[in-house]
Amino acid sequence: MELNLTKPTIFFDLETTGTNITHDRIVEISLIKVMPGGEEIERTRRINPEMHIPEEATEVHHITDEDVADEPTFRQIAASLAEIFRDSDIAGFNSNRFDIPLLLEEFHRAGVVLDLTNTRFIDVQTIFHKQEPRNLIAAYKFYCGKNLEGAHSACADTRATYEVLKAQLDRYTDLPNDMAALSEYSSHTRNVDIAGRLVYDDKKREVINFGKYKGKIAEDVLRSDMGYYGWIMQGDFPQNTKDAFARIHMRIELERRKH
Repeated sequence: MELNLTKPTIFFDLETTGTNITHDRIVEISLIKVMPGGEEIERTRRINPEMHIPEEATEVHHITDEDVADEPTFRQIAASLAEIFRDSDIAGFNSNRFDIPLLLEEFHRAGVVLDLTNTRFIDVQTIFHKQEPRNLIAAYKFYCGKNLEGAHSACADTRATYEVLKAQLDRYTDLPNDMAALSEYSSHTRNVDIAGRLVYDDKKREVINFGKYKGKIAEDVLRSDMGYYGWIMQGDFPQNTKDAFARIHMRIELERRKH
């Protein structure tokens, strides 16, 4: 089943130096931008991460320091990449928890703002786990009836993710062919930040989703524990998470000034 799109949707995958969202870097990005009319724009680019690629990461994606030595840095391609992502929905495999937060960290370091205010995020892995609890290789075999050749290369994984979502729509008649509905379905929680450190409750209040204050309303915590905000801003959290806490903090400060 072809996707029912009202605006472009970008399927993408990253290969990185590791799995730490705030410290690791991108070594390869591959994307397929699918237009509402069905046209596909496909790009793959290797990136010099400006750090050593650990051997354990190379064992997964087979990209070495030598492979990316002459490639551009993320800072050099950030502006043009942001333009590709502009005004598009975003889809990936485990993208809500890893690829999107890490990508946003790279943009932040490069000083480029990627506005995702009106972006819907479709995580194909979440749909898969809800419908047929397993990984991308198994999903591709199950839904598409094919073995995934070149698994853990960004290009192969991106194409497989795109094909799996179309096959999921063919298989599950209860899945809506609509990016807004798929975005909601493929989210485990109603995230405030991309990484889900803050989530909305049924009253649209930001609730802390980790640590000692898990389940507590963030605004209440910031009012009662003055040091918590500083700990967040100095801590090892994605910039997108810090920005979400900063908005709540600013709201509190504005209310204080009024009174």
